Amino acid sequence: MPKYLDPKADLTFKKVFGEYPELTISFLNALLPLKDDEQITSVSYLTPEMMPDNPLRKYSIVDVRCTDAKGRVFLVEMQTVWSEEFKQRVLFNASKAYVGQLKKGKKYELLQPVYSLNLGNEVFEKDIDDAYHYYRLVHEKHSDRVIDGLHLVFVELPKFKPQNFSDKRMLVLWLRFLTEIDEQVKEAAPELLADKDINQALELVEIAAFDEVQLEAYERFWDGVRVEKAIIDDRARMMKQAKEMVGQAEEKGRAEGMAKGRAEGMAKGRAECMAKGRAEGMAKGRAEGMAKGRAEGMAKGRAEGKAEGIKETARRMKSKGFDIKTIADLTQLPIDEIEKL
Repeated sequence: MPKYLDPKADLTFKKVFGEYPELTISFLNALLPLKDDEQITSVSYLTPEMMPDNPLRKYSIVDVRCTDAKGRVFLVEMQTVWSEEFKQRVLFNASKAYVGQLKKGKKYELLQPVYSLNLGNEVFEKDIDDAYHYYRLVHEKHSDRVIDGLHLVFVELPKFKPQNFSDKRMLVLWLRFLTEIDEQVKEAAPELLADKDINQALELVEIAAFDEVQLEAYERFWDGVRVEKAIIDDRARMMKQAKEMVGQAEEKGRAEGMAKGRAEGMAKGRAECMAKGRAEGMAKGRAEGMAKGRAEGMAKGRAEGKAEGIKETARRMKSKGFDIKTIADLTQLPIDEIEKL
């Protein structure tokens, strides 16, 4: 009975989709929003020197890139660790591939569409139930008016449910291959084994197909994924903690400012009221003076209290080891003032 490796890893994903064009064609036709007359019939892989650099994330597979006979460009990326800049990087790489088609002196009508297929191994659209997301340039009011060129597809693998795509057999099979197969699987589902393309992909990710050096690289990849995810989670917790500290300081400053302002306002209002004369203007003067003084005093006290609260937060963040730039970004204090704290 064969044992499998997870096809979402760098080693296995590249082997299946970076070396076997017929499997790449099946995969792209299944997952991309292509009409019947737009189906891909052949692909050729782009050479490494034609691929945009990806310095932002180490654990993203970004070198499954190919073109077809029509000149269309297809980019496939597996994002094993989600990061906030992921969508921007996808747009950048797709735009770079689109612009890169046009050599000097060529006409714009020669440009062909770029399809970017991005598979995420984490949930990043938490308020949307759908696992499949398709973006393109459309008119704000008339969605049938489209500027063709960039097609961006995102698939959240953890959200995938076969019943939601029951009319798309190959899409279901390929996503089941990516989500069901890993080292824990003792036997692949009969439906996967029955399809010629999926069966071939399963054979390619069998543990027996890799040597000892490759298996060590496979383990290092997942170790790196776990480390990077831990770093990202820790950074998110620190940022959340810092924001909470700033919020608490602002709330404290607001309360102190209001108390101080109320006291100053009442004192000032009382003085102004008495100055207007005890006779006929005492009642009216007290009300006007106290209202005006209270408003001015509260505004002044609130501002002073908030400023002091933010400085106190900066001191606490500095004592906890936050770097000066992060403190400045969160508190809006000048760097030289933070350094003096």
